Amino acid sequence: MSVLNDVELVNVTKKFGEKIAVDSINFYVKKGEFFSILGPSGCGKTTTLRMISGFEEPTEGKILIRGKDASNIPPNKRPTNLVFQNLALFPVMNVFENIAFGLRVRGVSNKEINKKVEYVLEMVGLKGYGKKQISQLSGGEKQRVAIARCLVINPTVLLLDEPLGALDLKLREQMKIELKKIHRNVGTTFIYITHDQGEALFMSDRIAVMNKGKIQQIGVPEELYDFPANGFVAGFVGQTNKIDGFLEEENGILVFRKNSFKAVSANIDKKLKTKDSCSLYIRPEKITIIDDNQSKLSSKVNSYEAVVKDKIFMGENIRYLVKILGDQIIEIMQTYRKGIPIKNVGDKILISWDPRDSNIF
Repeated sequence: MSVLNDVELVNVTKKFGEKIAVDSINFYVKKGEFFSILGPSGCGKTTTLRMISGFEEPTEGKILIRGKDASNIPPNKRPTNLVFQNLALFPVMNVFENIAFGLRVRGVSNKEINKKVEYVLEMVGLKGYGKKQISQLSGGEKQRVAIARCLVINPTVLLLDEPLGALDLKLREQMKIELKKIHRNVGTTFIYITHDQGEALFMSDRIAVMNKGKIQQIGVPEELYDFPANGFVAGFVGQTNKIDGFLEEENGILVFRKNSFKAVSANIDKKLKTKDSCSLYIRPEKITIIDDNQSKLSSKVNSYEAVVKDKIFMGENIRYLVKILGDQIIEIMQTYRKGIPIKNVGDKILISWDPRDSNIF
């Protein structure tokens, strides 16, 4: 294990009876990294976090923290700290005492506690909040207190289990920015669990995508978005159009087809061959609306006639639902700028996309 890595999982499996919750996963987390584990409910991500924190032991495999085997080391003896989704703050204690609790348990002097608590309060943007009661805080402020309580004991790794899940949408957006700021200020390694792709893409240095107990792909956000490893990642990370069909050979190349619809893609799963069933994935923002004076439909690859079925104005973007060739509905996302003509329901349009922007799995 590299000394630059704070955590490494080697062939880790977790079984509950006959059920395999985590299936032989491998990954490492570098020192100071914001690493997210992203996946749907029940995919094994929280179980993975609980094994790192020591609340669960692997059935098989090994977890290394700072290069040392963490097997059979209890949670309170590991250099990790866990922020739960429900925060688990003590309502009878004020903000200062909530944060100081872990230090008092460790026998730290009052002078040192005062110094550390004031420092971490300022770090999370709550300077002067020490005497406030938990009931006086907003959801975002409670979230920062929970993080401060974990950071004050200087863990090697801070583990966050869907900490923004209980917040409303606007507050979640604010807290995403705050968490990035806190991470940058403290430099502690963060391992963050979420089912929200937007959170993961926004905050993470790298992301591990999980499904059914297995790691599907690990990479930086841009890599997962533009170069998904399989159909699950393509469909789960970001908005995408999925069209089911099959492959056929035309003029020596593989072409995607569904009834009279066909498309060329530069990114086809190497395991696929002629006649195989498959799906084509194309991001809404990768689809271009062609102006009549810009190009003739027949001169562009992956170009189609379409009819606008719905239009949703979203401020910075306009979302169109369009029907192409029969009953296939796809989504187009166009950046809104003053002066750009807006299409209306019922309009006939021409659309196109670059073969390099679609994936076939």
